[in-house]
Amino acid sequence: MRKNVLTIALLAMTIVLVLTACGPAATTVAPATSVPPTSVPSTQVAATLPPVPTVTPAPFIFGMLLVGAKNDNGWSQATYDGGLYVEQQIAGSKMLYLENVYSGSPSYPGLTASQLADQLVSQGAKLIFFNSDDMKDEALKFANANPKIYVVGVSDDWTWKDGKNYTVSANQVDIMGRMEYMKMIAGCAAALTTQTGKIGFLGPLINDETRRLAASAYLGAKYCWSQVLGKDATKLTFTVTWIGFWFNIPGVTADPTQVADNFFNTGYDVVISGIDTTEALVEAEKAKTAGKAVWALAYDYKTNCGVAPDICLGVPYFNWGPAFAATAKTAVDGTFAENFQWNGPDWTNLSNPDTGAVGFAKGQGLSADNGTKLDAFIAQLAAGLNLWTGPINLQDGTAYLTAGTVATDQQIWYLPQLLEGMEGASVPSK
Repeated sequence: MRKNVLTIALLAMTIVLVLTACGPAATTVAPATSVPPTSVPSTQVAATLPPVPTVTPAPFIFGMLLVGAKNDNGWSQATYDGGLYVEQQIAGSKMLYLENVYSGSPSYPGLTASQLADQLVSQGAKLIFFNSDDMKDEALKFANANPKIYVVGVSDDWTWKDGKNYTVSANQVDIMGRMEYMKMIAGCAAALTTQTGKIGFLGPLINDETRRLAASAYLGAKYCWSQVLGKDATKLTFTVTWIGFWFNIPGVTADPTQVADNFFNTGYDVVISGIDTTEALVEAEKAKTAGKAVWALAYDYKTNCGVAPDICLGVPYFNWGPAFAATAKTAVDGTFAENFQWNGPDWTNLSNPDTGAVGFAKGQGLSADNGTKLDAFIAQLAAGLNLWTGPINLQDGTAYLTAGTVATDQQIWYLPQLLEGMEGASVPSK
């Protein structure tokens, strides 16, 4: 009996031990130091890693030398705006600029344009725009002396392999817009509007560029006077008066204010501006206020008619941004190469800021009827009408283009004289 009891007791103890072994684990928590590092939450791991450095690309710095003021409502403001366009198109780019850079400028006594370009390079510029024909020689000099700096000569022809002045300059690009078309449109607007048949052209200095642009305005005026209005071409007076530089320099140039006034006081009722500034419009507005029926055409800058909107017939203007940006991008990506650009308009949309190099904006002074006629003339140009087609004689009567002959780019660019039918000097006075 005792043996059975003992056997039962031992069996019971065995069952208890088995149940205890199969029960819940101990609730004792191991110290934190015993937790292996791999069990730490991921957020804690990230907080302990060193920060990843941010790499900021170096900015692309370019410089621009402006012959005039950046807000001159003319040539310099148009090229300055071209620089702003580059900043918009190339991320991280930055423009440095200097104003009133021309030979003998009181702003920089004793310094040349190439020396001023050196100053911009010392501030980090990798590309320099020389924005005026007045700096043409200095642009080439600087390019040759600084082969690792990119150069753009605005209106230059050093890199034109088919031009008269080609000079090897591997780090230079020369850019100009085909303003000749827009000057033809300006001349047409003048001829459609004049009541006296007398058109004045307020010219800057005399060189290849200014001769061909004044001549283009005359060709446009002559065509619309005779072919659109049906009038005798010999009854149209077209006179060019030069002031001696791109804008007024007191004591150095003729005063453009006086030149414009002289036109309006001697029967000329339309003046086409060919200078960088707005005296033609300002004086036309004064003459109108005094009771004269007069008009003017601006130049260079798209919104120039705003100076005197009611007498402004329109403005042929430059749109430098697209060409400047495209060239600057080649400097950034390392594909920059010597080339010459003579860029034309976008005939599908003359006011597109992202395409054509030149444009024409009609002014409020142009009547609705004449505006319609001008649109038709523009459409003819867009379709291929070329007014640089013979017969065309030079001012001294020399045959330049025989009947049916279309001028080459070289014959237009390097026009040696004004054309027959134009009044005014063809070469600088000695």
